[in-house]
Amino acid sequence: MSLPNLHGRAAWIFTEDDFDIDLIVGIKNIKITDIHELAAVTMSSYDPDFARSVKKGDLLVGGHNFGYGHPHYPAMRAMRHLGVAGVIAESFSPGFFRGEISMGFPLVTCPGIREATERWDELRVDWAASTVSNLTRGTTLPFEPLSSVERGTLEAGGFIPYLKARLGREPAPTAS
Repeated sequence: MSLPNLHGRAAWIFTEDDFDIDLIVGIKNIKITDIHELAAVTMSSYDPDFARSVKKGDLLVGGHNFGYGHPHYPAMRAMRHLGVAGVIAESFSPGFFRGEISMGFPLVTCPGIREATERWDELRVDWAASTVSNLTRGTTLPFEPLSSVERGTLEAGGFIPYLKARLGREPAPTAS
């Protein structure tokens, strides 16, 4: 199985480093469980029209240590519900990275991406070549390849399906 390439517009560029993802929905809203209500408030303090302007397949671009803070999931649940297909950032907070990869959500560490991208630029992530291309500007940047477990987790659609597939293929250890 191979990971399908990502291809979408840069729906938002987070210009600050150490971005706390709770701010995507607003800290006061992180306990909202209804996905439609959560999606409606997504990015409202940055762009009140964000939820209406994002399209399926769009991508987010972030700075260094993107996802800093507590590893709450509502913000990225809302982004996935709106159609956001992945995040390309300079670097990620380790807890955020592990959590989102385990949910089967693609994250790409690509130094230089923030400076090389403007909002609504068309981007393509080529997993085989380990590159992010900005099709609007005609530029390409290398990204840090995923480990075999991270890639397998994304290909399987998350960590639980990845483990189930591995356990189904490998014999259980026997006692000696």
